[in-house]
Amino acid sequence: MAADADDSVTYRHPGTQWFQPVLWSAATLGRLSARAGTLRAVLATLRRLSPDDYLEFVSAYLEQGLERFDEDWGYTDLLSVAQAATTALRPRSYLEIGVRRGRSLAVVAAAWPEVNLVGFDLWIPNYAYMENPGPEFVEAELRRVGHRGRLALVSGDSRETVPAYLAANPDAFFDLITVDGDHTPEGAANDLANVLPRLRLGGVVILDDVSHPLHRDLVPVWQRLVAADPAFDSAIYGDLGYGVAYAVRREA
Repeated sequence: MAADADDSVTYRHPGTQWFQPVLWSAATLGRLSARAGTLRAVLATLRRLSPDDYLEFVSAYLEQGLERFDEDWGYTDLLSVAQAATTALRPRSYLEIGVRRGRSLAVVAAAWPEVNLVGFDLWIPNYAYMENPGPEFVEAELRRVGHRGRLALVSGDSRETVPAYLAANPDAFFDLITVDGDHTPEGAANDLANVLPRLRLGGVVILDDVSHPLHRDLVPVWQRLVAADPAFDSAIYGDLGYGVAYAVRREA
């Protein structure tokens, strides 16, 4: 498990800090994310939300994979990484770029209802040919899963709204961050560059859809901004689905 947010691990025996203070890695997070129990927890949350075609597809996909392979399946996606990270970290705060219907927000809130949430989206109508109801809908979905923390949903282009929000909240740091907005290389790079300095030590950053056939150029962005940075320990899952990249901040 990671150190609690930006605090180092405190040892009872005084002396040199031989190892890094963060007690988990991207590999640990990957194993936790692929557990059958993690995937079943995601399924339980999805069943509490308002259905649409994609939710029903993902739920059926998880059900079939678990029924056939159970603990040996090894499947991972944005939702299972968010579930595993939230269960391990019990985050004080979560930032998400690209909210849409609020599924990943709901997974985090269901796993730790006290978390404070900040989400950014354009709420483009009929995004990806599916209904995109807007922030009021997301607020209602979060009530469905019992969220009790603070919630801020910010509308507008993340290239403008995220820097503005962070400038207005200079003390805002996050234990968990998801980037799932603009999928152009420039847009994803901009979003990552804006939020990475606000990730706490031991915290997790996630980039979705890195194996999506229309967005394969996200991997070089991730490799350049996260994987190549020694402050992060990172991994990519791309075996099934649309893929997900995730990293643990191991250095301040």
